[in-house]
Amino acid sequence: RSKQWYQRRVRGEHLELFWSRVNIPKVLKAAEQAHLWPELVFLYDKYEEYDNAILTMMAHPTQCWKEALFKDIITKVANIELYYKALSFYLEFKPMLLNDLLLVLTPRLDHTRAVTFFQKVGQLNLVIPYVKSVQSHNNKVINEALNNIYIDNEDYDSLRTSIDNFNNFDNIALAQRMEKHELIEFRRIAAYLFKMNNRWKQAVELCKKDLLFKDAMEYAADSRNGEIAEDLMAWFLDNENYESFAAGTFVMYDMLKADVILELAWRHNIMDFAMPYLIQCVREYTSKVDKLEVSDETRTKEAETNNQQPLVMGEQLMLPPAPGMMGPMTNMYGMPQQMYNGGGGFMGPM
Repeated sequence: RSKQWYQRRVRGEHLELFWSRVNIPKVLKAAEQAHLWPELVFLYDKYEEYDNAILTMMAHPTQCWKEALFKDIITKVANIELYYKALSFYLEFKPMLLNDLLLVLTPRLDHTRAVTFFQKVGQLNLVIPYVKSVQSHNNKVINEALNNIYIDNEDYDSLRTSIDNFNNFDNIALAQRMEKHELIEFRRIAAYLFKMNNRWKQAVELCKKDLLFKDAMEYAADSRNGEIAEDLMAWFLDNENYESFAAGTFVMYDMLKADVILELAWRHNIMDFAMPYLIQCVREYTSKVDKLEVSDETRTKEAETNNQQPLVMGEQLMLPPAPGMMGPMTNMYGMPQQMYNGGGGFMGPM
């Protein structure tokens, strides 16, 4: 080993042992003039000039950069802009360690700015673990960035999970982008997004194009719109899909009218497919009529009972007192009261 290596080792050991006894500002200046970059970083750290320590390591990475030391000091810097300089530095010098650095920077990092930066340089796929770890903030930029990655990677399961758990993104723009996707699962997600935004007709029409009969029936039922449900039933018959017609009578039961289903079935000669629905309708109407009859009988009995009861106030009949039963009338002073007899005199006390 060279003499220079031993000298560097001695200097390092000396500073580690006696850094508290030296005039650090003077030694810092001397180390910088001598291009002693590892010693300079060490002294910056001890002197709590963390920003300068990070700048020195980024300026001379081959001589003084150490991963553990860098991640320890970067969390102590005062200037947050150094975070984004550090990202650019790692992207160029140590790209495979970016996610480890981002994990350390996460508490103080502006995630929108960070994701936008990686999008601009075209390296977003490099930091997918970081983007996933901060998606819990439900940030629009993060959600849309991940959704785009899932689409590019044709990962429709992850895309559906992301949509269900994090709703802060442009739903309609994403649906319109995917409704013409070559994979049916992405077109299915497009219909799901239309449904989430109450665009029922678009959702059902997209399902009809891809022959997603179950989804079409469920979305029509969720719409609570009888017109959409009846149009879907007519479409089933036009395409001679009688099995789906029969299934639709139960999935969209509340949205359908019995007379419409009966007419459609009769015109297409498929009464057998409509018969279970019609039987259920008859049963439901019969039950309603039975309840009305019972309710009407109850009201009639209550009315007859009320007509037979005498007029009472409380629990006593309102009858006038018998003659001679009234006691003497007294005035306000408790004395017997005299009554005027109409002939110019007064009657005796009563």
